[in-house]
Amino acid sequence: MYESCHSMKDGEILNLKYPEYPLYHAVLYGDKVSTAKFSKRLSCAIKHLPLRVQFHYVYSTQKAVEAGIQKDPTLVLEGEIFLEGLLPAEEITEAFEKLDR
Repeated sequence: MYESCHSMKDGEILNLKYPEYPLYHAVLYGDKVSTAKFSKRLSCAIKHLPLRVQFHYVYSTQKAVEAGIQKDPTLVLEGEIFLEGLLPAEEITEAFEKLDR
């Protein structure tokens, strides 16, 4: 469906056409603008890696506080805080390359 970098939609799975890749569940906390920027960087940074990521968004400050989120945006991967702040694509790629798959 998507081949280029883009802001991910809620529920979308990056690299959907590769069912053999491991599937990670991600929740992106923050306001709509910062999460859109982050998700676009994220799609660019990891689309070439052998993994799939399903995205969901939480825009509620109350829910973010309850989840222990302190920076906007924050990516929670598999229930753990994974990346905080609007990071450069290179740092995002490096973090995902270090995942145990």
